[in-house]
Amino acid sequence: MNDEDAMALALGEAEAAAARGEVPVGAVLLSGSGEILAADGNRIRERRDPTAHAEIMVIRAAAARLGNERLTGAALIVTLEPCAMCAGAISLARLSRLLFAAEDPKGGAVLNGPRFFEGKTCHHRPHVASGLREAEAAALLRGFFKARR
Repeated sequence: MNDEDAMALALGEAEAAAARGEVPVGAVLLSGSGEILAADGNRIRERRDPTAHAEIMVIRAAAARLGNERLTGAALIVTLEPCAMCAGAISLARLSRLLFAAEDPKGGAVLNGPRFFEGKTCHHRPHVASGLREAEAAALLRGFFKARR
């Protein structure tokens, strides 16, 4: 699966999360060969679990599927810039690549905020790219929050 198709799937997961009343963030984890290892969206409210972010959900699922906490060679495709917790999990899982759609100036920790992967204490830094289908992901988030105000 290529990045464009993976981001389309992640956006679908974000829409499904919104339909469940969750903040619309979706993620897909691909193996080094492009196989889908996991796909999911936020499930924080559903699970009553503050750590049930889309990124954490797919990292957990892929690690369980592969029977290994190290996901070397894998790529995470996500609709929103990861927070500090998710950036830490990305580093600990040794993901090779991170691609996210929209930046998160308030809660992001990759290009914004603490810039987790640039810190001296970060042991593993994935290749980071952003902006693929950014407008679509941002519009989904804006619409979700506008409807709740």
